[in-house]
Amino acid sequence: MEILKVNEDNFEEQILKTDTPTLVDFYADWCSHCRKISPMLDELSEKEQLRIAKVDVDESPRLAQKYNVMAIPALLLFKNGEVSDKRVGQVSRQDVLKMV
Repeated sequence: MEILKVNEDNFEEQILKTDTPTLVDFYADWCSHCRKISPMLDELSEKEQLRIAKVDVDESPRLAQKYNVMAIPALLLFKNGEVSDKRVGQVSRQDVLKMV
């Protein structure tokens, strides 16, 4: 499954209005921990068929503020338009699978 790139313009349509649970990765290109978990998220989207989206906090600061993202990487699981789980910082594959 391809990882979606979402921003303030398409977040509502792509994340909040979908019936499919979606793991949203709030990240920044300059963040080393974000870059470290990126390959693991790519793998999970492919092998586990997990729907994953990425939000660049520098490009979409209002989304980060709305969901209280104070540190990155921040992984938020959205189900039925609501945040059902959240992890901040370096996470393992098992941590992510427990979320979903």
